[in-house]
Amino acid sequence: MWLTIFGVVLGAIIAILITIVIELLRKPNFGFEILPPKDMDFDNQPANRMRAVCLKLVNKPLPKGARWMSRNPALQCHGAITFHHLDGQNVFGRSMIVRWSGAPEPNPLRIRIGAAEGLVFDPVRITHIQKMDIYPGESADIDIAARFDGEPECYGWSNESYFSNPPWRTAQWRLEPHRYIVKATIFSSGETCSEIFRLINDVQQQDFRLEAALPQDSAL
Repeated sequence: MWLTIFGVVLGAIIAILITIVIELLRKPNFGFEILPPKDMDFDNQPANRMRAVCLKLVNKPLPKGARWMSRNPALQCHGAITFHHLDGQNVFGRSMIVRWSGAPEPNPLRIRIGAAEGLVFDPVRITHIQKMDIYPGESADIDIAARFDGEPECYGWSNESYFSNPPWRTAQWRLEPHRYIVKATIFSSGETCSEIFRLINDVQQQDFRLEAALPQDSAL
C-alpha cells in the first residue's frame, strides 16, 4: 500500500517537473546582436550623410532536441534605451523609448483646408510606445543612435528625431564625442531582457559604432 502511494506521489511530482521544464523551454528566449553600422547618403534631407548604429533582438528557436514543441512568440515587445557615462551615471537621467527600425516613420500629417496646405505635428505619435511581435527564430532591429555630416556629436534615435529642431538632431538626446555605455531593456509577455553595450563616439564618423561591453561595465 505504501509503495503504491509513494509511486503515485512520485509520478505526480515527476509530471509536474516535466510540465515546468516544458513551459520554461517554451518561453521566449531573447538575445541581442550588434548590427554593422548603416551608412546612408541623402538628397534634400536634413543630412547628406548619416551613420546609424542598431541592435538586433532575436527570439531564439528551441534547441534541436526540443523542436518537436514550439517556442512561444514574444508578444507586444517594447522597451527603453538608457545612455550612461563609463562610471554608470545616466547621462540624461531618463530613458528613451525604443524605436523599432521596421516600424512606420511617424512623419507629420499633411492637411489641406481650402487652398491652404500645412503640416500637423501630433505629439502622441512622437511619444507613442511602439510594440512588436517577434516569433521564434525571427528578429527585429532596434535603432540606437546616429551621426550626421561629419559632426562630432551623435544623437539617440527615436520617434522624437523626426520632429526635432534641427531635424534628426534631438537636443535632449545629444551625446558629445566620448565613449558611453548603452543599456537596452525589452519587455514582453511578462519577460524582461536587458544587456549593455559600448557606444564609441570619440572617433570620426566612419568609425562611429557599437561594441560589446567590457568586464568593468557589468556593474551597471
